Parts: sequence; structure tokens; C-alpha cells
Amino acid sequence: MNKIVSVLLVICCSATFFAQDSSEALATIIDEVQDHKGYDRTDYPMGLFSKEHFEKEAAFAKAQLEKLATLSNDKLSETDAISLALLQFKLQETVDYYAYESYLNPLLSDSGFHSSWNYMVRPINSYGQAKSYLKKLNALPDAVDQYLPLLREGLEKGVSQPRVIFNGYESTYDSQIVTDYKESFYYGPFKNLPSSLSKRQKDSVLTVAKLAIENKVIPSFKRVKAFFEEEYFPKTRTAIGVSETPNGDAYYQNRIEYYTTLDLTADQIHNTGLQEVARIKAEMEKIIAEVHFKGSFADFLQFLRTDEQFYAKTPKEILMIARDMAKRADAQLPRFFKTLPRKPYGVAPVPDAIAPKYTTGRYVGSAKGSTDPGYYWVNTYDLPSRPLYVLPSLTVHEAVPGHHLQGSLNQELGDDIPQFRKNMYLSAFGEGWGLYCEFLAEEMGMYTTPYEQFGKLTYEMWRACRLVVDTGIHAKGWTREQVVTYMSENTALSIHEINTETDRYISWPGQALSYKIGEIKIRELRTEAETALGAAFDIREFHEVILEQGTVTLEILEQRVKAWIEKKKE
Repeated sequence: MNKIVSVLLVICCSATFFAQDSSEALATIIDEVQDHKGYDRTDYPMGLFSKEHFEKEAAFAKAQLEKLATLSNDKLSETDAISLALLQFKLQETVDYYAYESYLNPLLSDSGFHSSWNYMVRPINSYGQAKSYLKKLNALPDAVDQYLPLLREGLEKGVSQPRVIFNGYESTYDSQIVTDYKESFYYGPFKNLPSSLSKRQKDSVLTVAKLAIENKVIPSFKRVKAFFEEEYFPKTRTAIGVSETPNGDAYYQNRIEYYTTLDLTADQIHNTGLQEVARIKAEMEKIIAEVHFKGSFADFLQFLRTDEQFYAKTPKEILMIARDMAKRADAQLPRFFKTLPRKPYGVAPVPDAIAPKYTTGRYVGSAKGSTDPGYYWVNTYDLPSRPLYVLPSLTVHEAVPGHHLQGSLNQELGDDIPQFRKNMYLSAFGEGWGLYCEFLAEEMGMYTTPYEQFGKLTYEMWRACRLVVDTGIHAKGWTREQVVTYMSENTALSIHEINTETDRYISWPGQALSYKIGEIKIRELRTEAETALGAAFDIREFHEVILEQGTVTLEILEQRVKAWIEKKKE
């Protein structure tokens, strides 16, 4: 054997060894992270939220990051390299969550620790599910005991939410304080117990359910009410921007990087938003001319907000229209996607208990292996604020090909993808995909009137405005009134929705940036692929590349698409 061949064999074998070594080391760390529970779930059915717990979780994450830093991703397969990058991203967020004391502020304008309990209210299909649900209901007082000290410390340190976002917040707890336990939202699943339960089991479940609602659930919400109205609201901050809180500038930059997954500044995002608003407004003006409307842009928005033709008369009507649109979207999927999810989804109203402060619609998924479908929730509260001309955009974003399709495919990824990635959600990818689907819906034939086309643009404008107002609030000192005015002048959203959205941006710094930043990146990559490949561009293949590795950062997504383009060109 000559010396050159011998050297090449040594190099080749060494590279293979190091690749295997790195891959095996990564697999070991992934297993350690995935097997890490942090606490005994049987002791804390509703979770553990103590300060000590978050400190320990941050220490564990930091230790794993130090191990991952010793690995070289150039010796890994593409899937493993993606897993390495995503695990680092996930663990860094755990470290940052503790470092910035985010655990002291577990509230948003439309939700909170107490309203998140609504998501566990689902149909009961077995005796085991009934017992598990009862165990959670009985653990609510313990959850309150854990959360209130955190909120009190947050008040003392100035990292609470501003008072202005809590107008109407009493709806998140008052509706749960009932005199008849059977009227409790949390009693709902017990009204339709499955026939598989024996009479003795049903009697036992109903007896314990009554006690749980009367002695645990209702008193817990009474404590929540007393805390907010007697302690929190009188003491919380008045300034709305997070930059005005301790270490707020650094925290906002951290949130920008987390929610966009890119290295961007508030000024860069603000300017991108202004450019997008101007571009979309020009498109909106064309539609106003197309329908021969006589009046100004502001007059047209007022027409859309007030004309009865654009609004459903009953909750049943808006749900029927949403279901019709969802089925029309279903029919188009094979034309645009090579791989479709197995899990079905339903269309249902947002629960009454949370509807007043809730957004227009949302997708609510279910765990892999669950007998529950995913749900596209439509808000039927205050129908005069729910225009039908935006319903096609909402439907494709929340149902298919938006969150249901993407989220379900993520759960159904192959065995070579670790479980933490199947459970992972990054807003820049998920919400960017949802907004891209609103753009894709035009090719799917979902917009059938100029007003629905305008609805598509007003939803896109809504997300472009978010870039302006989120950075305005948290980096540029905007007032709430400035935000409401800017949104009302540039979108056709109802004033009710603009107010609820404004409170959401105030309470959730950075998250609203993810939609438009993600969509811009996906559309840029599609344009690049179409230009480079010409007639060889295949929309189904492009979407496969976007979705086949599941949730990724925008940087990873860009690398994948560029690699696919080069491979196709070869």
C-alpha cells in the first residue's frame, strides 16, 4: 500500500471515529436533558414553580451547555448538527429565564398562571383520566401558594406588569367564582362521563368532583381575586415599556434575539416595520380603488368596521363559516405539500371563561398519542369586533396549512429526531410559517372577494405594525395611546381587538416581532429559490425542505434552503 493511500485511510478513519464520538456524546447529553424531570410529577400535578426550582433548572442547563461546547458540529450529520444548535438554544433560554427573573412575572394581558388552568379542561374518556384530572383540581391551592410569593417579589423588584393592561382582567377569575359547583367551567368534563365507567366509578368521581370544585377550585380563584385587587393592582408599575424596568434594555434585546432567533436590534426591526407598513398600505389603496369606494383610507376602514355585511349575527354563524373555510383549505393541501399530518383538527369557540380578553383565534394542539384532536379556536365573544373578511387569513394561519399542519408534522417527525425537538416551538418559525400561509392562501384560492383580499392585507399590515409598535413601546418610549392610534390608522382591525392586542404587546415584549420577521425570511428564501431554479422550482419540494426537520431557527432554515437550491442546480 503506498504512503498517500495509507495517510488517506488514517484521515478517513479518524474523521469517522470523531464523527461517531461527537454523535454519541451529543446523544448522551440529549438523553440526559430529555430524562431530566426536575421534580416528581406525582408530588406536583400542576407543576413546580418555586424560585429554588428555577435556580436548579438554570444550573442544570448551564452544565449541559458546557458539555455541548466541547462538541464540533462539523463532525456531525445535518440532523445531529441541527439538534446540537437547537438544544443549545433551548438550554440558553432556561439560563436566561432565571437570569432575567422572568419567573417573577408569570402574567400576560390575556392570560396568567390561573387562566392557563383552563387548558386542562378536556373531555374525560376513561376512569384513569378522571382520576388524573381530579388530582390536578385538588392541587390548585398548592399552585396558588407557589405563584403568589413570586408575584410579590416581582412587585418589590419592579418587574411586574403595568397596571394599564389589567382593565377587564377580573373576567379571568370572577367567572370561576360560582355559587353552584355544577356551573363551574372546571366541572364541565364531569357532565359527560364515558359509558365505560361503572356506576360505582361514576358515583365516586362525581362525589370527589363536587368536593374538589367547592373546596379547592372556587376558593383558589377567590384567593387569586383578593391578591390581584388588594395587593397587585394597587402596587404594580405605571410605565409600560420593559426598558423602564431594572435591566430592561438588556432584557428586551435578549427577547428580540430569542423571539426572532436572529441578531437584530430594535432600530433595525423598527425601520423594517415602517418600510413594510408603507408597502402594504400601497397595496391596500389599490383594492380601495378596485371596489370604487368614495372616501379616504380612514373612511374605508370605518366602513369595514361598521357595515353589517361584514359581521356574523350569531356565534353559530361565524363557526359555520370558519368550518367551511377550513374544509376548503383541507382540499387544497395535496397540491402544495408532499407530507400531510395524520392528526385531525376541529373548529370550536374560545371558552367563555377566557374569551373577553382573548385574541380573535388560536390553535390549541394536543400531545402526541392523545385521543384528542387539535383545535382551531374561533372567538365568538363580541361579534361586532370579529369581521368575516379576515376569517380566511385567520383560518389558514391557525388551522391548515398553518399551525395545525406544521405542529402536527413536528410531532410526527421520524425516530432520528429527538423528542425535545418534536415538542419544541419557536415563534419565528411557527408564527412566521403561519403568516407565510396567509400569503400562500392566495394561491390556494382562499380569498374570494376584494374584501377578503383586503382582509389578508390588513392581517399582514397588523404584523408589520407589530414591528413598529413593539419596538416603539419597549425601546422608544411610546405611550399606549400612540400604539392604539398607529394601529387604528393603518389596519382594519376593530377597536376592541386593537386594544386587546396593544395590551398583549405591552405585557409580552418581543414575541410580536416573530411573525413578520419569520414570514419575511421564508418569503425571501422562496423568492431566492424561484429565481435560482426557474422551471425546476417545485412548491411541494420547497415546503418539504421548510418542514421536514421540524422547528428550527431562521438561520438554520436559511442554510437548509440554500443547500437545497445548490443540490437542485447540480
